Parts: sequence; structure tokens; C-alpha cells
Amino acid sequence: MRKITLKDLKKALKNSWSRETSSDPNNWTSENPAWGQCAVTALIIQDYFGGDLLRAAIEGIGSHYWNQLPDGSEIDLTKIQFLTAITIPAGEIRLREYVLSYPATVKRYEILKQRVEKYLKEEKK
Repeated sequence: MRKITLKDLKKALKNSWSRETSSDPNNWTSENPAWGQCAVTALIIQDYFGGDLLRAAIEGIGSHYWNQLPDGSEIDLTKIQFLTAITIPAGEIRLREYVLSYPATVKRYEILKQRVEKYLKEEKK
């Protein structure tokens, strides 16, 4: 079985994001598919690559999540949702259990996880 790379996962995530997986479906658009996808995307990245979930409060926007991989590098696949340059403060580690303590997040995560798995399976064919 071929090992999933970060490039593979990034492509699968981008092709799996939707209004249904966004924390802000009313403002989600196909022109900005990363909008509201940060927590569920960070969870999926952690599923495949481990590491920590990082969270920061961004003034005027709210919470933003991304990952710190086991090697200490940080990856933020959803910062592209912010169409203008913003400063993201240093993140604080959030436990997976905390992020998944919100039923709406669990639902969005499960939908995204299923879509990503399906996409990766189809790509292997």
C-alpha cells in the first residue's frame, strides 16, 4: 500500500471541503472553499501525520486551528481562507478531545473524513 504524503492529503482535503464541512456555511463559497474548515482539517491532518493541534484567537475573526507535526514544523492548510494578509498569533495546543467536544464539529469532521478517505481510495486506482 502506498504511503499517503502531505501532498496527497492536501489535494484530498481541498477536493473534499464543502458548505457541509464549514463551521460557517452561510459565508462559505466555492471561491473560498477553505472558509471555516480549519478545525476539521487540522483533525484530519493529525489522523494521518500525528502531532499537535494548535489554536489561536484572531481578532475580529475568532478561533483558527492548524497543526504542529511531530518534527516541530507547523502546517496550516486553511490560512488561505483569509483573503487578506492577517497576523496569526502563536498557537496554543488544544487536545483532540476538546476540539471534538462540540457536536457540530464532530459531524463536520466525520463528513470530511469520509470524503477524504473516498478521494484517496479513488486516487489509488
